[in-house]
Amino acid sequence: MKHLTIIIPAGQTNLYTIAGAVGAYEMFSTANEYCTETGKRQLFKIELAGTVQRSEVYKGAFALIPQRLITSIRKTDLIIIPSLVRDFQKMAHQEEALIGWIKKQYGKGAEVASMCTGAFMLASSGLLNGKSCSTHWFAADAFRTMFPQVNLQADKLITDENGLYTNGGAYSFLNLLLYLVEKYYDRQTAVLCSKIFQVEMDRQTQATFTIFTGQKFHDDELIRQAQAYIERNVSEKITVESLAAKFAVGRRQFDRRFVKATGNTPAEYSQRVKIEIVKRLLETTPKTISEVMYEVGYTDINAFRNLFKKIAGLSPVEYKHRYNRGDVLQTTSRSPVRKRVQKRATIGKDNERKSK
Repeated sequence: MKHLTIIIPAGQTNLYTIAGAVGAYEMFSTANEYCTETGKRQLFKIELAGTVQRSEVYKGAFALIPQRLITSIRKTDLIIIPSLVRDFQKMAHQEEALIGWIKKQYGKGAEVASMCTGAFMLASSGLLNGKSCSTHWFAADAFRTMFPQVNLQADKLITDENGLYTNGGAYSFLNLLLYLVEKYYDRQTAVLCSKIFQVEMDRQTQATFTIFTGQKFHDDELIRQAQAYIERNVSEKITVESLAAKFAVGRRQFDRRFVKATGNTPAEYSQRVKIEIVKRLLETTPKTISEVMYEVGYTDINAFRNLFKKIAGLSPVEYKHRYNRGDVLQTTSRSPVRKRVQKRATIGKDNERKSK
């Protein structure tokens, strides 16, 4: 039987830590039970482990109590790191023993999966250097600053490289768990877990949920000014040359500084700013796709549609239908089922009036 260790950090826990630890324990327990029901041997022995006997959460309202200390686990096969608090620098210092243990177990052949901001703990081990990684979109800027040697792909929901798994934010950890269940057990077991826990399978991106807030987690004041200029002039077509000239910096030097500070080229940054504004307009106004497109300076509908889908993960029409309440209600009112129900209600009222 393989061994699964679900990490309980010492003092860097939050409510998401509880959700991730409990979710992992429950889903893998369900997969084990299904093995028994189908005449197979249970695959994992599942244990919660940490460096302290008790970890309090949310000002003592909850507590996580590991079943074992990591010092008593000589060999494990899969390690799951749940989400952590946002003081990531403090976490790296406080959890040195735990990070060292994870690195040692990986060297012995264990695989490691991190949920949401648990990626900060995994990256602190150095195991992600030169490899792909995802985390919650809100923590992406901080992650890039702390771990520039890691290939952060914040739009991806799950990454899988050399026995290291990471995933996006919040409750998307359930998709990571399904992915691991399928990989360790089989597709049939993963489908069962998907149905029991009512989690969609095979999600690939968290782009639809991302809110672009501007990558300002840096100290380059000139680039901050350039970012602010781009954000104030969303309807204009801004080039690298015009920005470099405006801020009196050579084009190549400006481009390099912008990419180093933000992780995007000026053109990519401008696109993300524009698309974020479009998303807000699609969510909150009755404006058409063409109207919002022109409002942020785009004139080619096909190019705009392709760019929007690349960044947001959905087409503009799909996005509006999903997030604009007015659009959803209007669509529902036009649906054949809704019309039949309304027609029956009208007929019923007419018959009632005639009988009186």
